[in-house]
Amino acid sequence: MHDIKLIRENPAAFDAALSRRGDDAVSSRLLALDEERRALILAAETAQAEQNKASKEVGAAKGRGDEAEFERLRALVGEKKAEVAEMNEKAKDKNAELTAALAEIPNLPYDDVPNGDDEDDNVEVNRWGTPREFGFTPKEHFEIAGVADSMDFETAAKMSGSRFVLLSGAVARVNRALAQFMVDTHVDKNGMVETVPPVLVRDEAMYGTDKLPKFGEDSYQTTEGMWLIPTSEVPLTYIAAGHTIDESDLPRRYTAHSLCFRSEAGSAGRDTSGMLRQHQFEKVEMVAVTHPDKSDDEQKRMLRCAEDILEQLGVPYRTVVLCTGDMGFGARRTFDIEAWLPGQDSYREISSVSTTGDFQARRMNARFKPAGGSKPQFVHTLNGSGLAVGRCLIAVLENGQQEDGSVELPKVLHGYLGGKTKISADGQLV
Repeated sequence: MHDIKLIRENPAAFDAALSRRGDDAVSSRLLALDEERRALILAAETAQAEQNKASKEVGAAKGRGDEAEFERLRALVGEKKAEVAEMNEKAKDKNAELTAALAEIPNLPYDDVPNGDDEDDNVEVNRWGTPREFGFTPKEHFEIAGVADSMDFETAAKMSGSRFVLLSGAVARVNRALAQFMVDTHVDKNGMVETVPPVLVRDEAMYGTDKLPKFGEDSYQTTEGMWLIPTSEVPLTYIAAGHTIDESDLPRRYTAHSLCFRSEAGSAGRDTSGMLRQHQFEKVEMVAVTHPDKSDDEQKRMLRCAEDILEQLGVPYRTVVLCTGDMGFGARRTFDIEAWLPGQDSYREISSVSTTGDFQARRMNARFKPAGGSKPQFVHTLNGSGLAVGRCLIAVLENGQQEDGSVELPKVLHGYLGGKTKISADGQLV
């Protein structure tokens, strides 16, 4: 959510920043609504002052025995009271209209975010690891002999439709090991608080984390009106909603392993093979609530936390900063980490680490109290995948595959697998 005061102070700068995202200038429309709202508020305040003045004069007229003046003033008080109620109601409606308009406008990119139209204009900022040279043509994850029987799309489709998968046996256990390894790393090494949040949330939580109203079609809603979370960013960030946190308690860092649900609206025909793009998936999320002066450093820290997971797993990756045309609605700056998938011969996104500035904090009224006792300010919120578990599973399977159909597993997972080191060609942990 944007601050209308800042737009009022520099509408040209607001429109210029918004145009970098390919959006039309909107300041004139917003300021017109704001002017109408402020005029109605002023009218209500003026009428209230006149009502108060007349109310004081009523008693005086009665005391003097001036019955005609008494009746005139009493009627005036009634008129002004009705006028105040009418102006307040109109101002309330206009304020709701302005708020709704502001809620539809994406966040403004930071100055250092590169301009661009789509993912082709993203800029690589880091690369780690060298893709392995195979002595055979590497397969995609679902084609590997030791994996295929444990990754059942047909049975999942019978249960739930397309874009679902039923994992079993060795693959299911590796999937679980990956999630546990990620959470343990973020808690023990990166100082985050492990959290188990609800996966059903109310409108307020979705709105506060900028998922509503614009992206309702991308999520699932129950018949009772609750929403299945698209990511645990939603409940983890919303922990701060309505609170004023002492500056000394910042930053707050959370991590959670949860199921996530997305309708994938608009993605028809994309990544239909395998489990790269699913309606139900698992993710280990990272969320930080921090002081505005620390948010840039916090984003760099979170990015390293995510990159480190891939480095420990031995999966080559590259990191890109998203251009203005490829950023998410609520982001001011986003880094994507793309893991190397030899079966596709390409890098594919496995994590996004974003800072929203105070965009979400304004929507959910999350503030902090400065140590010096000055006026409370909005916190900054950040979120990132640390990592997407299913996509990490794909990367581990494809990078570790052997010519005989077995899969060598990363050393850091061996302890989570009872000392087992590979998936055999017949699908067993050995």
